[in-house]
Amino acid sequence: MRLPLYQIDAFTDRRFAGNPAAVVVLEEWLPDEMLQAIAAENNLSETAFLLREGGDYALRWFTPTVEVDLCGHATLASAYAVFRFREPARDSVGFRTLKAGRLSVTRRGDLLAMDFPARPPRPCAAPEGLAEALGKAPEAVLAARDTLAVYARQEDVAALEPDIAALGRLACEAVLVSAPGEGGVDFVSRYFAPRYGIPEDPVTGSAHCTLVPYWAERLGKRTLAARQLSRRGGELLCELMGDRVGIGGHCALYLEGTITL
Repeated sequence: MRLPLYQIDAFTDRRFAGNPAAVVVLEEWLPDEMLQAIAAENNLSETAFLLREGGDYALRWFTPTVEVDLCGHATLASAYAVFRFREPARDSVGFRTLKAGRLSVTRRGDLLAMDFPARPPRPCAAPEGLAEALGKAPEAVLAARDTLAVYARQEDVAALEPDIAALGRLACEAVLVSAPGEGGVDFVSRYFAPRYGIPEDPVTGSAHCTLVPYWAERLGKRTLAARQLSRRGGELLCELMGDRVGIGGHCALYLEGTITL
């Protein structure tokens, strides 16, 4: 069996930046154990598996260790693969997912715009050991799927050197840190998910389902420019749309190949 494989850098317009995702196109579903093994072999933060179903595609996402309920950068990469390699005449594509419902991506020139569910955070008590694991106490702590630690300045987020092992022991799924941005950027963030086998994710689209509602309310803006301050870095154009969020970005192709099973 030979399966098309595309490795795509998402939320960037240049190679070796943004967040790399593998996109694998299937003709039928393989056993979950095989999907997980392929994701582990790829050893990227996410591998997306696509299967054509009518006019849409079924979509699932796997880290090297687990399947996840929602992934932004691998969805963006999947749409790029569809538009460039599978169906270049299309300007929009729908993805049917197991837990996140139907997601859509629209092509606007070189920009790809995703329509995702909003996950507004709510104030909460900080998980025990959070400040110690991050190395600096945040100004506020909120939670949706992920725990959100808010800092006063962009420099605070950039300077964090967290204890990844300690973060993995916290009573939360993942830790998202954020602060107001500078130089035309409305907010910045970083994302740590050691429980999912991802010490620090380069650019996390799904985290913006929480960040966009928070910063839209705090800043009084519906449209926001965001930057993730990982080593690779990435840029996102975001919009709050009621109970949905628009998350836009670019992609750069790194690799086109074939998996042999």
